[in-house]
Amino acid sequence: MTLTQPAGRTQLLTALALTLGMAATVGTALGFQHIGGYIPCKLCLEQRIPYYVGVPLMVLALASAALKLPGLVTRGLLLAGGALMIWGAYLGGFHSGVEWGWWEGPTDCGVVDAPPAGSGEGGILDSINTFVPPSCDEAAGRFLGLSFAGWNVVASVVLALIAFGGALTRNKTT
Repeated sequence: MTLTQPAGRTQLLTALALTLGMAATVGTALGFQHIGGYIPCKLCLEQRIPYYVGVPLMVLALASAALKLPGLVTRGLLLAGGALMIWGAYLGGFHSGVEWGWWEGPTDCGVVDAPPAGSGEGGILDSINTFVPPSCDEAAGRFLGLSFAGWNVVASVVLALIAFGGALTRNKTT
């Protein structure tokens, strides 16, 4: 069985590629938020969770492969990373469907409670209380026809394929 084979160079390079790929993907999202000024909606923030979990998991897979731990450990971590990316693809696909109007999004997306009447004179705290986050059904922008959520699907599927391929690849024996 492939999973019980010792991890080799393929798994080491796969873990490295996934660590860098996941970090670059979530880093790009954070860059668009903090540098580009794109405010994420609730579904945008949820799509980052697989990356926040996946990057440290792939660092563990990288360490496992580098330390030559049993192949089952490294390959299991790579499979877990692939599963996280499948979850990320689902989240991105769901959000894309909400943006295209194919189905309804969460009812609490973009909704905030109004501040209590007479709570202030229009100061900075009132402006914080009246901030309305973006709605989940409006794409912040599109590039080549896809929104950020759509591009997350593409990135997640590619990363999942890399993870599963690396986990299930049989190493050459010399």
